[in-house]
Amino acid sequence: MKRLAGLFCLLAALGGCARKDRKLVVGVVPKGQAHIFWQTVHAGAAAAGQELGVEIRWNGPAVETEFSRQLQIVESMINARVDAIVLAPTDQTALVSVVERAAREKIPVAIFDSAIDSEKYVSFVATNNFAAGQMAARRIGQALGGKGDVAMLMNMPGSASTLEREKGFEEALGREFPGLRVVVRQFGMSDRAKSLGVAEDILTAYPELNGMFASNEPGSVGGAQALKLRRLERKVKLVGFDSSPTLIDDLKAGAIDALVVQDPFQIGYTAVKSVVAKLRGETPARRIDSPARVVTAGDLGQPDVERLLHPDLSKYLQ
Repeated sequence: MKRLAGLFCLLAALGGCARKDRKLVVGVVPKGQAHIFWQTVHAGAAAAGQELGVEIRWNGPAVETEFSRQLQIVESMINARVDAIVLAPTDQTALVSVVERAAREKIPVAIFDSAIDSEKYVSFVATNNFAAGQMAARRIGQALGGKGDVAMLMNMPGSASTLEREKGFEEALGREFPGLRVVVRQFGMSDRAKSLGVAEDILTAYPELNGMFASNEPGSVGGAQALKLRRLERKVKLVGFDSSPTLIDDLKAGAIDALVVQDPFQIGYTAVKSVVAKLRGETPARRIDSPARVVTAGDLGQPDVERLLHPDLSKYLQ
């Protein structure tokens, strides 16, 4: 009996070692996968995974309007018993149920990019989007000399990150530039083609428009395309958000006056690091801000700007 008991103890000890030595698995769920922003987040998450020796399982909906698909993906990760989840909620209320389910099942969650209406997360890693919206307002105010009519090409209802940008933009515009007024607000629904159509409708309805703010990458692409089609790129000053090869080309060509650029690589990297720190018994910061900056055509070529605009995705994504 003593030998049998000893054998059981040995097996239990070996099992414990196997569990301890098993590679941690972190599921990373973006809002979408189509835009360069999310691909860069993926590279940052992969970089953190390599550095920390954890497996990154990346999966997200194809486009940012599919919050029901994002719910399914998070549910499946919980069911698969990943060690932790890193999530950019497509909707600040719709994803609450799965985040709180993960918390009940002792799976720590880090939220990134966009806030959620729950306290059941380890860290929130994001741009200070309200401040970034204020940056956009100050740039457009400067470009227009503080006077004129401005349109807002907004993202979509329920997206906390872009709603904060839009609030910051309007707040700074109203407080600091009383000669500027927002004459129209329309949603592009995080889609380039829809944003193009909305921007064209705005330009038709407001032929004397002086400026436009687009609060995300698809809206910025659609807005710039509309200005080029109407040959208004020198008349209407467009301040966009985020970057992509198309947006950089439009910035160089003058179709875009400026871009407010985030650091999605750093956001993905930091979100993974924070949740792994929690798994390893540490206490990561509750809120981690990632800085944004305004980029104009004159800034292109600067090393820090080039790092933001042209991240080496191939180094981390196969």
